[in-house]
Amino acid sequence: MNLERQEKKRVVIGVGQTGQSCMRFFSRYDLSFSVFDTRENPEGNSHLLQEYSNIEFRFGAAKVAMLDEADQLVLSPGVDLSDPIFRDIDLSSKELTNDIAIFSDVATAPKVLITGSNAKSTVTTLVGKMAESAGLRVAVGGNLGKPALDLLDDESEAYILELSSFQLEYCSNLGAKVAAILNISNDHLDRHLSMDNYQSIKQRIYQGAESIIFNRHDPLTRPLDSSSSTSLKSFGIDQPKAGHYGIVEIEGKQFISRGLDLLLAVEEIPLQGEHNLMNFVAAIAIGDVAKIPVDAMVSAIKGFDGLPHRCERVAVIAGVTYYNDSKATNEGATLSAVRSMSKITDGEVVVILGGRAKQNDFSSLFTQLQGIRYKLIVIGESAELIKRFVPADIFMISAETLPLAVEQAQMISFAGDIVLLSPACASFDMFESFEQRGEVFKQSVLSLTSDISDEVNH
Repeated sequence: MNLERQEKKRVVIGVGQTGQSCMRFFSRYDLSFSVFDTRENPEGNSHLLQEYSNIEFRFGAAKVAMLDEADQLVLSPGVDLSDPIFRDIDLSSKELTNDIAIFSDVATAPKVLITGSNAKSTVTTLVGKMAESAGLRVAVGGNLGKPALDLLDDESEAYILELSSFQLEYCSNLGAKVAAILNISNDHLDRHLSMDNYQSIKQRIYQGAESIIFNRHDPLTRPLDSSSSTSLKSFGIDQPKAGHYGIVEIEGKQFISRGLDLLLAVEEIPLQGEHNLMNFVAAIAIGDVAKIPVDAMVSAIKGFDGLPHRCERVAVIAGVTYYNDSKATNEGATLSAVRSMSKITDGEVVVILGGRAKQNDFSSLFTQLQGIRYKLIVIGESAELIKRFVPADIFMISAETLPLAVEQAQMISFAGDIVLLSPACASFDMFESFEQRGEVFKQSVLSLTSDISDEVNH
C-alpha cells in the first residue's frame, strides 16, 4: 500500500458514514486530522468525541472558521462547497479531496469503477458476485455498502466500487482497470446546476482508465476525452459490433453476446424487464473486460434475484402486481421502470410518484412517457409541482401519505395491472431514506388484505 506520509493540516468535513471511514483511515496510519460538521449536534457525536478523545472536533456553522487554518479539506459526499456556510473560506488555497481520491492513491489491487444516474448499485453488486463466483477475493463497496477506505486490504485481488457524482466531484486520474458509466439522466441538478457539469463530473471516472465501457444508447456516456491507448467498449440491447456487447437473435431466440459470440440465452435470466436486461448486458461487458470467466458470470446471473427497492416484486393481489422501486429517485430511473413495466403487462401501470424533487421541471418525464398506458398517484412535498406537468389526458389523484396512496392504487387498478412505486424524487420529505420508503410501501401492500391467496414475494 502506497501512503504519502507528509504532514498536513487536514480537516475531515462531515461525520457521517464516509467521514467516519476517513477518520478511521487517518487514525490507523497515525496521520493527524481534525473534524468539522455544519450540524450543531450530529447523530452519534458523543460516541465520536469519546472514541477520538485526542482529536479536535468543531460542530455548527459558526465554527467554520477553523477551515481557514487547514491545508487539506477531506470532503464527505453530502458536503456542497457552494453552501453559503463556506462563503468566507478561501477554498482556492486549499487542497480539496475525498475518500475516493485517497483510496485510489493508496490501493494497489486493480479497481473496477462503476457510475451512472441509475442501476449502478445493481450492476456493481452483480459484477461483485461474478468475481466471487470465479473464486476471486474482491472487495465491493464505495457508494454502496462499505465506504471505500474501509475496504482497503492487502489481500484483496480487486476492488469493485460504485461511485456517485458527489464522490467523483473532487477526483481525477483514478486509474481504473475498468471504468464504466451506465447512463446519465437528470439527477442532482440542484447541486451540479447543469447537465453539462453533471456529465463532466461523471466522466471523471474515465480518467486514467485502462478500459472504458459506455452505453451506446446514451451519448452522454461516450467518453469526451480518452487516451489513444485506452480500450473502448460499448454495451446496449441491440446487435453489437465485433468486440462489443449486446443482444443477438438467432432463430427467434435472444442471446447476450460479445459481437456474435453467444454468452447467455436471455430466457435464462431470472429477472424480467428491459431495464434488467440492460443491467445484465452491462455487467457482462464489465466482467468480461475485467477478465472474469464467462462461466462464472453466467452462474452469478442465474442466481441473482435483484436488490431490494429496485423494481422489487412485492405481491400479486387480486391479479394486480405490486412493485417497489423506491430507489428510483430521479426521472431517468422512473422512466426506465415505467417503460419496462408497460412491456410486461397488457393492463395499465399505476405509478406512485413524488417526494422531494431534485428539479423544477418534470415536462421531460411526461413527454417521454407518451404512448404508455398509465395512471398517476402523486404524493409528498413535490406533489403540486408535479401536477403542473401532468398531461390533461392522464388520470391523476393525490394522496396525503404513502399508505393512502397504496389504498387508492388498489381502488383504481384491475386484474392485469401493475402498481409501481417509482417516485422520481428523493425520500427526505417523508422518510429517512429510500429504504424506509420502500419498506413502508411493502408493508402497506401486504396490509391490503389479511387473506392474500395470490403469490406473495417478501
